[in-house]
Amino acid sequence: PRPPNPVPALQSVPCTTPTPPPVKAEAKPIPTAPRASKLRTPRKAAMTLTPSAVSQLRTLLDSPGPKLIRVGVKNRGCSGLAYNLEYVETPGKFDEEVVQDGVRVLIDSKALFSIIGSEMDWVEDKLSARFVFNNPNIKEQCGCGESFMV
Repeated sequence: PRPPNPVPALQSVPCTTPTPPPVKAEAKPIPTAPRASKLRTPRKAAMTLTPSAVSQLRTLLDSPGPKLIRVGVKNRGCSGLAYNLEYVETPGKFDEEVVQDGVRVLIDSKALFSIIGSEMDWVEDKLSARFVFNNPNIKEQCGCGESFMV
């Protein structure tokens, strides 16, 4: 048998290094992803105006009287719908506003679905002068071009 190994006793040694003062934790902001603005991003206009349409609308709106033109559609013609322009004093509650080159035009809320994405043009020829709408939503149009269906 082996004799047991003598283990030296551990002694407690006083610490000679001073303890640092407690550090106060400061609240640092947690980095986050940039927040999206609460404002909507600008959206594309419901209808565009050609330069000749802007010029003609400016002439019409410079005259005394009502200062707004509302574009709408009415049930009429052989294909079902026809464009309707009217002077108004104030915009309707849900009218869509199109502002282009300083000209302000309203779109009737009931007609917005039929008109959205259209281009309004002013055309003059030997027999007539009128506003023409180039509408990508048209599925059918009558022969004279007066009415359409979406």
